[in-house]
Amino acid sequence: MKSTAQCAERAIDALRRGHPVQVTDGEATISVLAIELADPESLAEFEGAARANVLLTDKRAAFLGLGNQLAAAGMQAVLIERTAWLDLDTARAVADPVLDLATPMKGPFRSLPMGGVDRAARAALSLAKHAGLLPGLFVIAGGAAEDTVTAADIEQFAETGALKLVSRARLPIKVHEKTEIVAFRLPGGPEHLALLIGDPYGTTPLVRLHSSCLTGDLLGSLKCDCGDQLHAALHAIADSGGGILLYLQQEGRGIGLINKLRAYALQDQGFDTVDANLRLGFEIDEREFALAANMLKALGFGTIRLLTNNPAKVAGLETEGITVAERLPLKAGEGAHNEAYLRTKRDRTGHML
Repeated sequence: MKSTAQCAERAIDALRRGHPVQVTDGEATISVLAIELADPESLAEFEGAARANVLLTDKRAAFLGLGNQLAAAGMQAVLIERTAWLDLDTARAVADPVLDLATPMKGPFRSLPMGGVDRAARAALSLAKHAGLLPGLFVIAGGAAEDTVTAADIEQFAETGALKLVSRARLPIKVHEKTEIVAFRLPGGPEHLALLIGDPYGTTPLVRLHSSCLTGDLLGSLKCDCGDQLHAALHAIADSGGGILLYLQQEGRGIGLINKLRAYALQDQGFDTVDANLRLGFEIDEREFALAANMLKALGFGTIRLLTNNPAKVAGLETEGITVAERLPLKAGEGAHNEAYLRTKRDRTGHML
């Protein structure tokens, strides 16, 4: 029998490859196909004699003029009737807001009652997020697919309790020659790293949670302050005598690299980082701070000083049992190209800048 992680991993891989996946919650079953990867042949095979509707998050649906019918907190699923005019290309534009300007005349849309598949639908959208895809799916009731996963498998896969420390080694770096790198892994997920700089066990360590940013960390992007913050944090930790930098594979506040680039395209159209994420169908911040907390616990740290401008990181860690004895600000990389980005962080997500 496959484990929870194995079932979720197979379903993520299938969805990412453009194959249909069946999701069941024990009471109801749906089959889904990623809109962004569908082509006429795969959609026709998926539908058979049925007519697939469109499944979106409430965040994306709101920008299409469809209020969510469910008032519960958290991500909700919205089902849109796929009428004759909503062909494959139009469905792709419905799911991908980057195409809004190219196809502005869409609608009217008609939302459908979920019909008891709410949990399976939410799980399917979460599966798309885990796969790094847009949370926009073709969906049919029942259906058939080689890969089947339960809603519970997907929900449990999102938890971080299965985090494992898998490797560690000495890694002298420019800011401090006495540095150790430690690798962690989640089942089927990416590797996350911890840099133990100097002597973090000698005092209450200075800690930085840094979400990976390929464009800023490696390519020197001026659209954000990530690369400059990374290097400033390394220097601050080294100067403090000892601490930890957690390098978390949570690109674009957890939406993934490709979707972050889509958010960049929306920013070029005039939307700020918050509205870009929401238009894409994501939450403002999809990161799990439980991941960082579990890494710190595995390394033996329960009390830290945190290098951050983001109060949500403090609250997130403390919720997971990490005591933040002190918050220290981190300012670096301000410039003409990221002025609006930093203003949005201050005004809309509560960063203390």
